[in-house]
Amino acid sequence: MTSIYQEVLNNLESMHGALLRMNRSIQAEGTFGVMKYDRWYKRLVRRGQIKVELEIYLVSIGFNLHKFYTKQIRLQKAT
Repeated sequence: MTSIYQEVLNNLESMHGALLRMNRSIQAEGTFGVMKYDRWYKRLVRRGQIKVELEIYLVSIGFNLHKFYTKQIRLQKAT
């Protein structure tokens, strides 16, 4: 093993490393997690910065519209 590899293992096995790993597994990804796992959006299809930005904007707008629509439905059912 190289010294860097050994240092990584020591960091991961330390108490601080264990706490960081536990915290990461607990934290939710929020909107990105919903888009990836609930909406099956895992990869960017476009290439080029402008097209990628546009794709992310469109997916975000779709997410927000879906969230707004489901909130409206819940409010209608409550009344």
